[in-house]
Amino acid sequence: MAWQELRLTTDSAQAEGYSDTLFDLGALSVSIEDAAAGTDAEKPIFGEPGEPVDQLWETSIVVALFDVEMDVATIVEHAAQILQLPAPSFEIINVADQDWVRLTQSQFDPIPISPRLWITPTWHECPDPAAVSIQLDPGLAFGTGSHPTTRLCLQWLDSNLAGGENVLDYGCGSGILAISALKLGAGETDGVDIDAQAMIASRQNAEQNNVVAQFYLPDAAPSKSYDVVVANILTNPLKALAPLLASRCRIGGKIVLSGILAEQAHEIIAIYSQWFDFSPAAEHEGWVCLSGIRKSA
Repeated sequence: MAWQELRLTTDSAQAEGYSDTLFDLGALSVSIEDAAAGTDAEKPIFGEPGEPVDQLWETSIVVALFDVEMDVATIVEHAAQILQLPAPSFEIINVADQDWVRLTQSQFDPIPISPRLWITPTWHECPDPAAVSIQLDPGLAFGTGSHPTTRLCLQWLDSNLAGGENVLDYGCGSGILAISALKLGAGETDGVDIDAQAMIASRQNAEQNNVVAQFYLPDAAPSKSYDVVVANILTNPLKALAPLLASRCRIGGKIVLSGILAEQAHEIIAIYSQWFDFSPAAEHEGWVCLSGIRKSA
């Protein structure tokens, strides 16, 4: 079966209106992209979970997929009338039928984290047979190793785990940090996440990697202290969780915090420094990873 891809150029004030209206008019899927993507003018937009993004890109492209038999040009005209807007600029591209699974898989290659640590999709062989390879596929929960914050946490674990430490991965997502910690020599390791889908993904991924970790929703998590606490979340949740995360790290233990934009690092340090002495931050692509040692009471 073939499809038609509509690419409609508009501004930030109109993009979401077109997105909703095109979906109502029969689009199979709709997304919004930066019209400057791939150029020097490309602009990343970040938001906290559960909070709306205040503004999209100044010039956006609304991408909608339609059945091949639909009159897309007429649908665009109808959408503009509903929104009481002038006719927009757009193009329609024919999308041939193809093996979508194979196409999706081709977009995910093994990711080198360090000289000895790789994240490898199950349909690939790890390029270095002697390396520690984490088998992980894109799926139900966030975390494949490609995002700078995940990479920074993985690099910290690779460089700092001595072996045998018990580890808490708070906000575990796909379980990638808990699984990596275990494969790098950690001892008892737990993961916590607010998303029930993350529990499913984490348990499946742990089984796939032949490691044993326990994963919990927050209310079911054990109240104990750990040698290492890792939280790759975002700045606002890290602020709210500061007392809890500090209480889960033993005296002399280590905390690793990421999901923090470089300009927000001072806010996190200011809050957590009552419990931790911090090392210099590691930074990658505008994101930072903070690590510290739990001070005595």
